[in-house]
Amino acid sequence: MNRLVLALLPLCLFAQQPTPIARLQANIERITKSINADWGIYIKCLETGEEIAMDADKQMDTMSVIKIPLMVEAFRQIEAGKFALTDKITLKESDKRPGTGVIRSLDPGAVLTIKDLLTLMIIVSDNTATDLMFDKVGGVEPVTALMKQYGLNATVATAPSDAWFKALRSASSAAAFHKEGKHPFGLSSPRDIGKLLEMMEHGKAVSPKASETMLQIMRGQVYGTRLPKYLSGVRLPHKTGDFLPYIGNDVGVIEMQGKTIVISVFTAHHYGVGTYLEDAIGRIGEQVANYFSYRPAL
Repeated sequence: MNRLVLALLPLCLFAQQPTPIARLQANIERITKSINADWGIYIKCLETGEEIAMDADKQMDTMSVIKIPLMVEAFRQIEAGKFALTDKITLKESDKRPGTGVIRSLDPGAVLTIKDLLTLMIIVSDNTATDLMFDKVGGVEPVTALMKQYGLNATVATAPSDAWFKALRSASSAAAFHKEGKHPFGLSSPRDIGKLLEMMEHGKAVSPKASETMLQIMRGQVYGTRLPKYLSGVRLPHKTGDFLPYIGNDVGVIEMQGKTIVISVFTAHHYGVGTYLEDAIGRIGEQVANYFSYRPAL
């Protein structure tokens, strides 16, 4: 081997080394391949500008992640003066919805504020609160229209939760219902939701005040078996979406010292053990947090 080849060899080896963000993506891909499911992932550090997009533009079933766009539309109408966070509603028996939440366990006549409904809709994914808020904003159409205005064209509020539960009850089985995919709880893409979360962090989802209030509500999230599972010392406003074992979504913002990382993880068509799917999402959150905690600003 001549001297020129020997001199160039270290440069060639250096050129073949993957970038740090590519190594992070490879680690995430290894995690996703350990679970037999469809994955859509979008990650962006707002300080460094680094992104990972894995089927990030694929329109997927949001499940309860659609409650974030609903919350944004509610705050838009609040700032337009249509109603207020302090307005009250009186619970009726007919308002109650199955699935996640606590309001369905309350007696009719219970009085809740709009702020109560929005908080419960996000932190315990309350379906009764969700449908009451859809009623308050005028149905699903205003939510979809606002997302279109924001340029989030994959995001569609399909129907109140009541319609989804009725469709599920009429199906031959939960697995068949999911495979058919005819009745999504909501639709969006990982990138769309990531962009919406970025707007919140930049104070551009309705307004700076509304954005911070929404993030503060999301910081109170009760469910911690996915993105936050292996994290400590960070804040993570986030929202889950559930139809386990088939769908386990989690989207949020890892807020650490000097770094803000949007992370949006969607899944579908998983027919294994739901806790394994959740753990994989937790491992993704761990990889992302560990990487950016040591990553200097570009």
